Amino acid sequence: MRTRIAAAVLAVAALGPVPAQAAPGNDSLTWSVTPAGPEGPNGRPALDYKLDPGATVTDHVAVTNHSTRPLTLRLYASDAFTTPAGGFDLLAAGTAPTGAGRWITLARRTVTLPGTSRVVVPFTLAVPADATPGDHAAGVVASLAAGGTGADGSRVTVDHRVGTRVHLRVTGPLRPALTITEVRIGTATPWNPLRLPRLTATFTIRNTGNVRLAGQPSARVHGPLGLGSRGTTGPAVPEILPGGSLRTSIRLDAVPPLVRDRVELAVRPVTADGRAIDPAPVPARWRGPVWLVPWPQIVALAAVAAIVATVLLARRRRRRLLREALAAAERRGREQARLTPSSTDRRIS
Repeated sequence: MRTRIAAAVLAVAALGPVPAQAAPGNDSLTWSVTPAGPEGPNGRPALDYKLDPGATVTDHVAVTNHSTRPLTLRLYASDAFTTPAGGFDLLAAGTAPTGAGRWITLARRTVTLPGTSRVVVPFTLAVPADATPGDHAAGVVASLAAGGTGADGSRVTVDHRVGTRVHLRVTGPLRPALTITEVRIGTATPWNPLRLPRLTATFTIRNTGNVRLAGQPSARVHGPLGLGSRGTTGPAVPEILPGGSLRTSIRLDAVPPLVRDRVELAVRPVTADGRAIDPAPVPARWRGPVWLVPWPQIVALAAVAAIVATVLLARRRRRRLLREALAAAERRGREQARLTPSSTDRRIS
């Protein structure tokens, strides 16, 4: 049979045990990786540092086997990135790190753990002297490769990974910046003239600075001179690492169709860790036109106008016919009066 490598799902920043199925069956193997001190886990949610270029720090992670079966795990560090959906993920196991993951050196490459046991592993984070200022993200991972059978019957190797996040801020000038790109405006116009169109803005939020940022997107649409203004906020954006991006959407209902409307998108950035920075991040903005022709309303008005015109024409025709009938009756009356002899004429005769 052929053997191939299957992509693994990475659970990062797990504060408790994250299950990974080592082989088919009901007996799962479960382990966790958490920040620690020399004696064991110390409650930190992530490995978080602020260091100067050229600085070095030594720290620890605790690798815990929560299963009753023994485990042999591979330990390594890798670079982090933002997934298109806004998640925090690491490079695939076979991809060599080039950023913060490369700066981490673990004291051990593998650990063998008896059932329900724990080991504390030291590591060193050495920041290069030429490291760029700003935020760098990585992760420390404990992985277990397990064999299985794919849907096509081929043998596969799945790398189950569990890890903890590493956030490093290298001192120096900070440039917090988000940009809005790849905007797509979609509209849906119902044929019911009593219902107004719906507008959906789908766009990419890109972190073009050197600080990891979260944000709150919003959208507003209005017609000429600000008429018919409508606005709403979208779902909050999770942290985006420097150089990362994600795609999101905002929907606006009951938008007045004023032919040439204007759409304004904005993202109000906030620091992912909640700490103030200088300079403070400024909102990212995008503006563009959208055509919203009120065809259902135009058709409805045209139909109403046609009905009104038909009624008015029918009324005018009835009045004309009535006038013509009255005129004809008057003519007949005058003719009859002219042809009928008067009483005086009858006596003389």
